Amino acid sequence: MKLVVSREALLKPLQLVSGVVERRQTLPVLSNVLLVLEGSRLSLTGTDLEVEIVGRVELESPGVDGEITVPARKFVDIVRSLPDDANIELHEEEGRVLLKSGRSRFTLSTLPATDFPNVEDGPSDLQFSCQQRELKRLIERTAFAMAQQDVRYYLNGMLWEVKQDQLRVVATDGHRMAMCTRTLGVNTADTIQSILPRKGVLELSRLMGEVDDLVDITLSANHVRVTSEDYTFTSKLVDGKFPDYERVLPRGGDKIVFGSRNELKQAFSRTAILSNEKYRGVRLLLEDGQLTIVANNPEQEEAEEQLTVDYSGSSLEVGFNVSYLTDVANVIDSDTIKITLSDANSSALLEEPVDDGDSLYVVMPMRL
Repeated sequence: MKLVVSREALLKPLQLVSGVVERRQTLPVLSNVLLVLEGSRLSLTGTDLEVEIVGRVELESPGVDGEITVPARKFVDIVRSLPDDANIELHEEEGRVLLKSGRSRFTLSTLPATDFPNVEDGPSDLQFSCQQRELKRLIERTAFAMAQQDVRYYLNGMLWEVKQDQLRVVATDGHRMAMCTRTLGVNTADTIQSILPRKGVLELSRLMGEVDDLVDITLSANHVRVTSEDYTFTSKLVDGKFPDYERVLPRGGDKIVFGSRNELKQAFSRTAILSNEKYRGVRLLLEDGQLTIVANNPEQEEAEEQLTVDYSGSSLEVGFNVSYLTDVANVIDSDTIKITLSDANSSALLEEPVDDGDSLYVVMPMRL
């Protein structure tokens, strides 16, 4: 195997592919990236057996075909440390890879490409295409609500629900829920539900750009595959049943508040400074035309913020985790947030006040 590639062309795909590689591995070859050269196309593959990313680089001139695996972290660090306009010459000899650039020379150990595992492919249940920006929006609007290390393993991921002409994603950690729905050209008579693992969701978000370019999405019983011009992303799905999110949506809230997103966001972040570090609770006191946010902590310190809001109705006092409210304020686009409440023991529904808003957020109350 022998090739010449510019640092600029190699660095981004190499970083994205090696991002999947875990530092601690059971199999030594999983610490490596697989390099495959066919003519002038170089493929880079990284995997942790759950998620696999393949990046593709077009070389300016064909090299000598071959395949080899090299240590991911060292390879990335070397390429990153070279000058911006550097060209990298890479060739394999006697089980090692020699890497030259200008006056720099590096020799890296290798492992056989035949040892590199392949994420198996199952028969596909559904295929459809969507724009990268759509997929990125769906993930960015909801990913913050995924659980991190919950024993209910199916919450450590994101539900993808595909229906005729729509893709809906839902994430919840049991205390709050985020949901985003977009209209896409999907043709299916059934409702298909798949749970992507947390790591797969975060890696896929890094691959998607704010562009109109299409990606092809393939859903099968055990895998999801997303293919763009430059990357192929494959992830195993979480084997489990996602909770019925429709039942979580609060119904019949009669206290509807409209407030400035910016003012609410700033008020939440200021009161959070003096909230209890463990429970992060704040009290919301709602009266005609006014919302008061109060935080206390065990040191008897207190923060209070008063905001003018569009509300008329009976007064209400309810407690929430301030971090959850801030997370929602950070991802909503509109200048105004609509908050629907019913009583001190019911969840709050937060959304954009426009009819075509595509996202809903539910935050459970706290007893303070």
